Amino acid sequence: MGRPVLIDFFSAWCEPCTRQTAIVDELAARIGDAVEFRKIDVGERRDLIAKYQLVTVPTIVIEKDGLVVKRFERLTDAGTLETILTSLIDDHA
Repeated sequence: MGRPVLIDFFSAWCEPCTRQTAIVDELAARIGDAVEFRKIDVGERRDLIAKYQLVTVPTIVIEKDGLVVKRFERLTDAGTLETILTSLIDDHA
């Protein structure tokens, strides 16, 4: 079983995306290597728009073992994300 993956889908022109990415960066610094963090600019990776059925940014997708566990299509606070990720890390331990 692999570690959880948090994917931060953003666009460079999106102000809420900038705030979301700062939250994700802060979370990555706290959690460390227990979670894989990925940042994807939808302008550069248009192929993933269809794959993940993106309709808005920011969008956060949390996966575990290749399956989507949770998805947020709005600015999401660090506490909410950390609670979900911690539960997935605990499941892995």
